[in-house]
Amino acid sequence: MMKRRLGRSDIAVAPWCFGGNVFGWTADRDASFALLDAFVGAGFDFIDTADVYSRWVPGHVGGESETVIGDWLASRGGRDRIVLATKVGMGQPDRAGRLDRAHIESSIDGSLKRLRVDYVDLYQSHADDGDTPIEETLDAYARLVKAGKVRIIGASNFSADRLRTSLAISEARGLPRYETLQPEYNLSVRSGFEGAVQDLCVAEAVSVIPYFALASGFLTGKYRSEADFGKSTRGGNMGRHLNPRGLRILGALDAVSARRGASLAAVALAWLMAQPSVAAPIASATSLDQFRDLAAAASLDLSAGDRAELAAASAPA
Repeated sequence: MMKRRLGRSDIAVAPWCFGGNVFGWTADRDASFALLDAFVGAGFDFIDTADVYSRWVPGHVGGESETVIGDWLASRGGRDRIVLATKVGMGQPDRAGRLDRAHIESSIDGSLKRLRVDYVDLYQSHADDGDTPIEETLDAYARLVKAGKVRIIGASNFSADRLRTSLAISEARGLPRYETLQPEYNLSVRSGFEGAVQDLCVAEAVSVIPYFALASGFLTGKYRSEADFGKSTRGGNMGRHLNPRGLRILGALDAVSARRGASLAAVALAWLMAQPSVAAPIASATSLDQFRDLAAAASLDLSAGDRAELAAASAPA
């Protein structure tokens, strides 16, 4: 399987990143273990989680996903076969992100303990923190890299201006640079990333690992009317996608899917994999059937015509 380099680092990954938000939530421990076994068995290696997953579930406090992954790694071994990514800074009661030195240094130790590892390959700022100087955040990461707890760093939910400033400070002060960016990006949600952010990532060799790659399941074709919203715990969020444009997107996915003999999910992921600067879209599965649909994207070679048809149908208003 052809691997893709993360930024300017020496880390390369397979083109699909398993989203760990489902572990310990919609996928229990046994289901999570089976999915991770299948993922690695198929030649994939990139797993993304966060210290806040899955705090939104009643009774959860955050860290449940990391704990499941850690238990799986302890049971199966093979740490060196996995590129393990987690995130820090989200879930604070008073601000979007918290990236001060004290919080980063305490959070990494909690994540490493739950993951049952000595280091993470990719440690990411989960949300920007306008209250903490960028230099303080990057210096905290430099300490973690020097201590061997982190290999490279990434950002999530950053604007083009804040990412550009962070990269400039890294270069000027010899501090670790954000090698990856994790934005919301998919066929249904394009305008927030395409343009200034995408151009910056291409110019600065920042690899993109988009989250919500399937628009929380909308791009699987599962939700085609309001009557379908009750099909899953995420159905309540489908109203933002189910509109005339969304139906055009599903129509184009249906057409390409029929021509290629692939699922809508595989086609939607393959389209993302072909976009400039994208290294590995993040998508989750909660069953082995879903896993097989997503895994097929890595070997699905969409034609230029396929990609153009999908791009035209999903063009932002």
